[in-house]
Amino acid sequence: MMSTYTRSPLKFFLLVYTLSLPLWIIETMIDVKGLPLDIPITDIAAAFTPLIVASILVYKEEGRGGVKRLFQRVLDFPRITKKLWYLPIIFLPFLLYLLIYLIIYFTGLPLPSTFHIPFQSIPFLFPLFFVGAICEEIGYMGYAIEPMQERFGALAASILMGIPWAVWHYPSIIQQGHDLTWIAWATLGTVAVRVLIVWIYNNTGKSLFACILFHTMLNVGRPLFPKDDLHNPLVDYPEIHYSVIAVTAVVVVFLWGAKTLVRNKHLQSTPNHG
Repeated sequence: MMSTYTRSPLKFFLLVYTLSLPLWIIETMIDVKGLPLDIPITDIAAAFTPLIVASILVYKEEGRGGVKRLFQRVLDFPRITKKLWYLPIIFLPFLLYLLIYLIIYFTGLPLPSTFHIPFQSIPFLFPLFFVGAICEEIGYMGYAIEPMQERFGALAASILMGIPWAVWHYPSIIQQGHDLTWIAWATLGTVAVRVLIVWIYNNTGKSLFACILFHTMLNVGRPLFPKDDLHNPLVDYPEIHYSVIAVTAVVVVFLWGAKTLVRNKHLQSTPNHG
């Protein structure tokens, strides 16, 4: 088996964009209004591109066995030997959304007139977003992160991965009618999310499952956030929404260190059999 450090993140990003481009072109012809969560069907299709690209590259580099090992990592939860890390994996996303709501409330900005959280939609949302997170993270974290961390360190790798990941979302954001200011805040927040995902990854024995579950919980929390026909706070106040996530990432970097995002040095050497 080849070392993960021989993998090419640049080739991965270029191929993801190449496969996504025709879907983005089609997306410009689709009205997202009325679709579930206002998500274009092409966005759902584009979510599969990191998985497809990672599979192709790993097959070329490591053969069929490498692809099998890569997919086995989707359920590599035994790597999470310190079970305490399930707390940030599962609950940090909802704590972030609670903090966002409280800041909006205490600053006196308009909020939904009725406080309703559609918990009944969770059985639909969780598997949908879990599959989507698998498709993205099997590429970003399963394929590309290790050579990037080896070369640049954890924080720099997170940022370098987070920027193209954020730009990859631009067509959908633009299609939903957001302006450049909104996009700028979303870029900051998306890069910060990638820092948090790499932090989770490095502190859970490099568990891909941990990244997938954290990513899923973040996405599940978005449609559960209180909103009505007049106010959708996550959309209306991106400067608050994404600043909270960015500040959280800064705190993580300060407490865990930029080089590895890991406090306990022995965890840094956990092998990655991707």
